[in-house]
Amino acid sequence: MEKNIAVIKGDGIGPEIVAEAMKVLDKVAEKFGHKFNYEQLLMGGCSIDANGVPLTDETIARCKASDAVLMGSIGGNTTTSPWYKLPANLRPEAGLLGLRKALGLFANLRPCVLYKQLSEACPLKKEIADKGFDMLIMRELTGGLYFGERKTEEVDGVMTAIDTLRYDENEIRRIAKKAFDVAMQRRKKVTSVDKANVLDSSRLWRKVVEEVAKEYPEVTLEHMLVDNSAMQLVKDPAQFDVMVTENMFGDILSDEASMITGSIGMLASASMNETSFGLYEPSGGSAPDIAGQNKANPIATILSAAMMLRYSFKMDKEADAVENAVSGVLEAGYRTGDIMSEGMKLLSCSEMGDKIAEFV
Repeated sequence: MEKNIAVIKGDGIGPEIVAEAMKVLDKVAEKFGHKFNYEQLLMGGCSIDANGVPLTDETIARCKASDAVLMGSIGGNTTTSPWYKLPANLRPEAGLLGLRKALGLFANLRPCVLYKQLSEACPLKKEIADKGFDMLIMRELTGGLYFGERKTEEVDGVMTAIDTLRYDENEIRRIAKKAFDVAMQRRKKVTSVDKANVLDSSRLWRKVVEEVAKEYPEVTLEHMLVDNSAMQLVKDPAQFDVMVTENMFGDILSDEASMITGSIGMLASASMNETSFGLYEPSGGSAPDIAGQNKANPIATILSAAMMLRYSFKMDKEADAVENAVSGVLEAGYRTGDIMSEGMKLLSCSEMGDKIAEFV
C-alpha cells in the first residue's frame, strides 16, 4: 500500500523526534511491503522565519492533499524568542489552531498508557501503578466553552465576564461516533464524561451519546460525572478504556491522565476529522532548552506514527508492531534521559529511534 504523508517537523526538538518516527515508519514499510511518501512542510516558528506567517495557504493545501499529517513540536521560548513579540495571530501556536480549523479536526485522541517497565515513574500508589493502565481520552476539540460567545462588560458598575458553553446534537453525535468506532478497535468500553446533574449541555450530551450507543451493541457504555472521573483517574485508572467528553473537561482530564503515566515524553496524540484523516503529534512541547542536543525522547512521536497507521491507514498489524517494539525496547532496559533510572541503558534520541526500528 502507498500513502502520502505531510511532514511538519516544526520547531525546537521537533525535527529530531520526527526524524526518528520517519525512521521507524520506513522500517514498517520495508517489513510489511508498503511505501510511504513524505512531503516536508513548514509551520510554526520556522514558517515565521521563512514566510513571515506561522501557516501558509500552501501548507494547508498540501496537508489536505495528503493521507495524513505527521507533526513535531511548535513554538519556542516564550520569554526570549522574537516570535512572541509578534501579535497573537502571528505567533507559532496560531499556525496549529489555524491548521486544525482548516482541516476540520474536531476529535482529539490521547492514549494514556503506563508501561509496566515505567511503573516506578508513576506518582500513584504502588498497588495502583502495578496494575498498569491503557486508556484513550477522546476530547471534542472545536466546540463548547472555548468556542462559545464571550464578552467582558460593565453591568451596574461591576465588571462582568461571560463565556458561553454551547453544543448542538450534531457536534455531540460526531464525537460520540468517533469514540465508539475507536472502542470497537480496543476493549469495547466507552465512558462518557459529563456534568448532567447541573448543565443543560451535559444533559443533551448524555441523551445523544445514548442514541449513538444503540448503533454499537457490542460496546459497553457508562456515564460518569466529571468530578467523579477526576477522582477515579487517580484511584483506579485501569477501569477505563475509551473516555469521551466535551472540550474543557477533556482538556483537564487528559492533562491529569498524562501526569500519572510518568513522563509526557511517552504520550502520543491525534486530531481527526469526520473521515479517517488525522494530524498526529506528540503531546509534549518543543523543549527549546534541549533542542539540537540529541537528548529528546522520540517515543511519543513514534507512538503517534503508530496511531496514524492504525486510525488513518487501517494498518493494525503494523501499528501493533511499532507499539510492541516500544514495549520491547523498554523491557530490554533502554531509556532516554527523561525516563532514565538506575541500572538502565541511556540512549540518545537517534539511538532510541534506531533501537525501536530494530525491534519492529
